[in-house]
Amino acid sequence: MAKPLELDELWLDRIKQSLNGLEYGSVQIVVHDGKIAQIDKTERKRFEAVSPGREKLQVVKAEKKQK
Repeated sequence: MAKPLELDELWLDRIKQSLNGLEYGSVQIVVHDGKIAQIDKTERKRFEAVSPGREKLQVVKAEKKQK
């Protein structure tokens, strides 16, 4: 039978800290013998289809074609 999860204020703070500021991603909590063993955080970054650097590259290429 599963042991009841032991969750104290320290682990609650750690979970909140992992979630704080997370815009896209996931937080995974690993439990062993009814106790939290680790917290894994995977953060995703989303970018616009055209980044500012690539936009400049496209302008340079267009200027070269006009010459």
